[in-house]
Amino acid sequence: MLIGGLALAASGQVTERERPEEWENLVAGARFMDRLLPMPGGELSADVWGADCVRPRYVDNGIESPGTSFWGGNILQTTDGKFHLFVCGWPENSPKGHMFWPNSTVFHAESDRLEGPYSVTDTIGKGHNPEAFRLKDGRVVVYVIDGYYIAPSVDGPWQYGKFTFDPRNRRIIEGLSNLTFARREDGSYLMVCRGGGVWISRDGLAPYEQLSDRSVYPPVEGKFEDPVVWRDHLQYHLIVNDWLGRIAYYQRSKDGVHWVTEEGEAYVPGVSRHADGRVENWFKYERPKVFQDELGRAVQMNFAVIDTIKWEDLPNDRHSSKNICIPLNRGLLLEVLNKDSITAETGRIEVRIHAEEGFDPCKDIDVNSLRFGNFSEVNFGRGCRAIDSRKEGKDLIVVFDGRGNGMTPDEFAPKLLGRDMQGRLIYGYASLPYVDYRPAILSAASPKYEAESNRLTLTVKNYGLSDSGATRIVVETNGRKLAEGEVEKLMPYGTQETEMQAHFSPSEEELSELTVIFFRNGKETGREHLRY
Repeated sequence: MLIGGLALAASGQVTERERPEEWENLVAGARFMDRLLPMPGGELSADVWGADCVRPRYVDNGIESPGTSFWGGNILQTTDGKFHLFVCGWPENSPKGHMFWPNSTVFHAESDRLEGPYSVTDTIGKGHNPEAFRLKDGRVVVYVIDGYYIAPSVDGPWQYGKFTFDPRNRRIIEGLSNLTFARREDGSYLMVCRGGGVWISRDGLAPYEQLSDRSVYPPVEGKFEDPVVWRDHLQYHLIVNDWLGRIAYYQRSKDGVHWVTEEGEAYVPGVSRHADGRVENWFKYERPKVFQDELGRAVQMNFAVIDTIKWEDLPNDRHSSKNICIPLNRGLLLEVLNKDSITAETGRIEVRIHAEEGFDPCKDIDVNSLRFGNFSEVNFGRGCRAIDSRKEGKDLIVVFDGRGNGMTPDEFAPKLLGRDMQGRLIYGYASLPYVDYRPAILSAASPKYEAESNRLTLTVKNYGLSDSGATRIVVETNGRKLAEGEVEKLMPYGTQETEMQAHFSPSEEELSELTVIFFRNGKETGREHLRY
């Protein structure tokens, strides 16, 4: 394999991942990467650094400089309309070339346009792989590996700090680096670490408390890193990159803890294309970040890109790295109007497609192209077909034949896929009126066993955004029921010490690995594994 004139067979940076055979049958628009639109830009130049495969390119897209290797970074917008990119970089002529990255500096860059060009206006401090977010009180946090900078606004002044982490009797999954953050509805923050562990902080600073006991990433082979998580008006989204296989996966969640993985690639090399079909064929696309609209929908992705193998980027050569901007199809605003839960027997499904500025669903949509239902049906061209439609105000109500919807009792955001009257992709995820989008999330920690009384005690906390209701708890070890008890109604962030009589006297080995199962109204609502 040749990229930019370099043989990669023995590089250790590329392996060919075998895609699932069924992915060959995905329809156009099924993959997350199908939402990536042509890159904007105006200044096309070949008289720049880079391998032939990335020249000519838009030098006014994102940020680049012949004297600086840029990496990572995401964008915030201020009320004056300006866009602020927080990115890291190092001198291109550094003695180790790209491998000088551990000594990188975080920069604040500005632009009048979302896609750039961005110009550095300030130096924040040392750090790598930044991600910026706003706290509920308006302060700006710029995360870097092993710490963060905080300021009253994007203009500083910046102070350095350290997060604190409470693993809560769980194994920390692959360490705490390359963190990514999503703001929850109450202003708290959900964080995903490099290894796929989920953490929550009530104020976004400290402490971050671990909920997951295993990685939430897809159960497939991969060398995973560079997760990016965000929440829109309906659900959470997560993309994680298999850097060795150079393929990324796309996941969705109602609560940020339990995830489903959609079929198809989230992105792969070569997704940076121009409107005329020209491709900026960067060797690596890493550190993806998203810019969100007022409803939380992702409207642009930023990538750190490099034109060759990282350790072949040497000082004072023609190779380097930059940050690029690729716009995204933001999707439609949808809601299911059926009041009763949708099952395989549901005959008709009504979906409201909301009008928005610049979008008239009554005129712009090819109704006959639409498919609706569970993503695993719709992504393969199956699902429900439209049988009728009507105008209601500025919105369009589409009636689907319910057959083949594929929706299960756990469905929280069925998918719509189709085309507009010009043949362009339209898609969206619909809210369901009977789904609780702010569920309670009970989680146990701090197991204590008193041998003399043969009693087990757990501390249970509600990390959700609504009260939990009375909940039954069962504790197992090696498949045996050790103890059971009740947890009273807990408000968000409320805790309770639950004491239970053990059914037998457990050995130290049996206590070392405990499984805690939560039941509400006879239905299992959660399961987790604790270390004693």
